Amino acid sequence: MRILLVEDDEALIKVLTRRLVEHHYAVDAVTDGVAAWEYASTYEYELLVLDVVLPKLDGISLCQRLRAAECTTPILLLTGQDTSVAKIMGLDAGADDYVVKPFDEAELIARIRALLRRSSTNPLPVLTWGELWLNPSTCEVTYADEPLTLTAKEYALLELLLRESQHVFSNEEILESLWSSEEFPVDATVRSHIRRLRHKLTAVGAPPDLIATAHGRGYYLKPLFPEVSSQGDRPLGGSDLEHRQHQQTQYLEFLNQTWVTTKEKYLQQLRELQEAISRRLDATRIASVGNACFNPQQQDAAYRIAHTLAGTLGTFGLSEAMRLCRELEQWLHPDVSLLPQHVPHLEDKVNALQRQIELTSTIQLPEQPSTTAPRLLVVDCDQAFANALKVIASQQSFYAEIFPTISNAQDWLDNCPQPPVGLILRLLDTVSTAALQFLQQFHQDYPTLPTAIISSQDDLSERLEVVRRGGTCFLPKALTPEQVMRAIAQQIQETSGQQQRTRVMLVDDDPILLRILPTQLESWGFEVLTLNDPLQFWNVLEAIHPDVLVLDVQMPQVNGLELCQVLRSDPHWQQLPVLFLSIFADARTQNQAFAVGADDYLCKPIAGIDLANRIRDRLQRVRVWTR
Repeated sequence: MRILLVEDDEALIKVLTRRLVEHHYAVDAVTDGVAAWEYASTYEYELLVLDVVLPKLDGISLCQRLRAAECTTPILLLTGQDTSVAKIMGLDAGADDYVVKPFDEAELIARIRALLRRSSTNPLPVLTWGELWLNPSTCEVTYADEPLTLTAKEYALLELLLRESQHVFSNEEILESLWSSEEFPVDATVRSHIRRLRHKLTAVGAPPDLIATAHGRGYYLKPLFPEVSSQGDRPLGGSDLEHRQHQQTQYLEFLNQTWVTTKEKYLQQLRELQEAISRRLDATRIASVGNACFNPQQQDAAYRIAHTLAGTLGTFGLSEAMRLCRELEQWLHPDVSLLPQHVPHLEDKVNALQRQIELTSTIQLPEQPSTTAPRLLVVDCDQAFANALKVIASQQSFYAEIFPTISNAQDWLDNCPQPPVGLILRLLDTVSTAALQFLQQFHQDYPTLPTAIISSQDDLSERLEVVRRGGTCFLPKALTPEQVMRAIAQQIQETSGQQQRTRVMLVDDDPILLRILPTQLESWGFEVLTLNDPLQFWNVLEAIHPDVLVLDVQMPQVNGLELCQVLRSDPHWQQLPVLFLSIFADARTQNQAFAVGADDYLCKPIAGIDLANRIRDRLQRVRVWTR
């Protein structure tokens, strides 16, 4: 649902916009009546929220002009004038409702919902379609009493379809309704959201075509018919999807519980950091007149606090807080000469960091990709080659979905209940623009899936273009169907199955990181064993025999660089993949890590999927070298 907010108070615009976005509304905001008239005349909105007192053109006059232009969009007036005369003027000008400032935000949202219901073909407070329920008051969505976790855009898309359940929405109508004028989505964006929404609905038992496609027209809710349900009707891979979603939900709950219990600890560390900075300021002033020097212990304590907070807060997804910590860490480094005039700047950074932590009440988890069903998407106009490929795929427990054109394949992707496990795109001669666009969109929608491109052209420029668009395998057209299937099957195996047997040893002195990272990696099939005491490194290493080792750089008593040197000095462990995960992003530290035997170097914070992909990539290279 798209709302135009017209208000000349910038602070109130920010507050209202945030609150409306939290309730899954797309918001355009302007600060004067003339701009509001231009926006309302140009774009389609489900609701207009107008202040009465506006520059250039007041809200009452704007309301009259809109109604004179036969604009039927519901209008809600906001004003500080709590008089009957003012309310009557607003309602007579054509407004549908009137709210007096200061107002309760919950009441305002409730009035907005009521206005939207009145203008909808479905006026009920709870929107339903068979077993699908959407409650706009609580933003809860269920199917057959199973809750659905949707992104803001997915929720808004589903609400739009439910409110106008008899309407077929084109891509243009959906873009107009759900995206603000400051965003620049394209038709492919709508298709991606429709596809993800279908996958989530199917995962809880909804029919794959609940959101149906009218080819050439748009999307609509499939008319309800009597259902005959059985366990066998559930799509392949549904239980796996539910398991992954359950894991991610549990992880988010865990992350928030951890934040609640440790937030005060971080604030206390900030207070200690503030005290350390103040003490260093005093020491600096004394040193400047030659009476004393810096206290190395105080300086080291402040530096370590900033260092620890940078990694931990980044793990929680607090990127701005992590950035502030990194700046503090650089300033507090023992090698930096701190002058008295620098301290106010540091205090400002600490205060900003404190605000970031205090304002963070809940942790949000980025959306994670789902598991896939064993279907292979093949685009090939050579029917004989495609049929042979389909037979070979079935012998390897894959089902090949064959389509002669990219358009046919795109239609299948838009409607398939589960995504494929890989893509084979066999071209006639050269790599066309349409093929590259399709490849790029596929990679954006399914970034972890392998894609094989088969072409008769075999020059560097074409290979570069394919790789840049997301291709993972470039094959010459002379290959047989058996060779093509062997290549794609190997990539599918490496991206989807090998990590389930991978044992990861994680060595770090940050207890929060040691609790969070294993949960992230385990949801991707890794077995993670943690160690917070580097002095026990060798005993634990020999006991668990990991497949990959992840080390922090800076730890007490023994650092990660020294542990890597010890490891590489033993012939038995010289081939073990070693990844460094550290807050240090400077070239000197990274070069030191590679010099002592590191295979990869990553900076904190890092998402679980990114770390999992780097581990898989490293293991894949090890397997190639040991063949």
